Amino acid sequence: MDRPRPPAGLRLRRSGRDTAALPARLAAWLATVLPAGTRDLGVALLDGIDANGMSSETLSLDATWTEDDGHRSGRYVARVVPAPEDVPVFPEYSLRDQYETMRLVGALTDVPVPRVRWLEPTGEVIGSPFFLMDRVDGVVPRDVLPYNFGGNWLFDAAPEDRRRLQDRTVETIARLHAIPDAGSTFGFLTPPHGDSPLARGLAYTTAWYDFAVTGLGRSPLVERGLAWLAATVPRTRETVLCWGDARIGNILYRDFAPAAVLDWEMAALGPRELDVSWLILAHRVFESITTALALPGMPDFLREEDVTAAYEKAAGVTLDDLRWYHVYTGVRWAIVFMRTGARQIHFGEVERPADIETLLHHRPLLVDLLDEAGA
Repeated sequence: MDRPRPPAGLRLRRSGRDTAALPARLAAWLATVLPAGTRDLGVALLDGIDANGMSSETLSLDATWTEDDGHRSGRYVARVVPAPEDVPVFPEYSLRDQYETMRLVGALTDVPVPRVRWLEPTGEVIGSPFFLMDRVDGVVPRDVLPYNFGGNWLFDAAPEDRRRLQDRTVETIARLHAIPDAGSTFGFLTPPHGDSPLARGLAYTTAWYDFAVTGLGRSPLVERGLAWLAATVPRTRETVLCWGDARIGNILYRDFAPAAVLDWEMAALGPRELDVSWLILAHRVFESITTALALPGMPDFLREEDVTAAYEKAAGVTLDDLRWYHVYTGVRWAIVFMRTGARQIHFGEVERPADIETLLHHRPLLVDLLDEAGA
């Protein structure tokens, strides 16, 4: 049988950057941050990382140099702020916040995060700010084609290995949430508007939606969701460090256990249910696409009852009802799809649709979530 083709919106070009001059520029910059006396510095830019992620640009590179006591080498990944002309997913990118979040998580926990090295905040070296982190070996459940389409290491894994990956992922998120006094330690992640973590997150999401509709048109479905969310915000003021983009496609695995937790640009403060919902719904988004394409998918993987039970056991807490959080997650996925759709239009990969909601690959799922919530 022919391998299924993904919907056009899942072919995610992120940048129009010309990379030809980057190795020389990166080498010149590295010479300013490596020890004095470093010489013979060379940088090789590897193939771009294009199988996963929907937002930031990443560059993989190898560096070699000589110090007084011998040869050195480094294997790095650069996390790069997208250029405004490349239709970024978010209105702004707080690169220093990402860098500091990863640094602190690495220092305060055993959650596996790549070691962050150097931050270049000015944009003068390659045209955008970036930071370098160590490159970690491992495999990632792919986004393009999504892992649940079949024909990849996770889809083909034994049931017990899939369950190991699922449970170890949930345990990793629980350890992240156990960082004490997260509200103070990660206070730089606090948005300015709202009287609780959820209210602030919802205010940011509403402003993000207003940014996303520019040039596209408004979505009645998303606005229905935002109105219901605003009218029913849970009263909890629990504040843990939330990863934000808590999904398996942002983790490198070895032996079906997390080896590196990646992509911290959506890190936030708030109740733990935000991450648990995102982990569940991210899989359901991909499952909704396989359903539309009449593919088998992975319906027994990352089921809500299994994830919540594993999380409650690992964290020693009882989770609140996830219904509000699922709608919140579904709305935020819609905004991501609106922005990635706008980027597809910009790069000429899809035609501008007459109906903005055709960009929402998970539209049937979002409708179901809103109906189930009574929104």
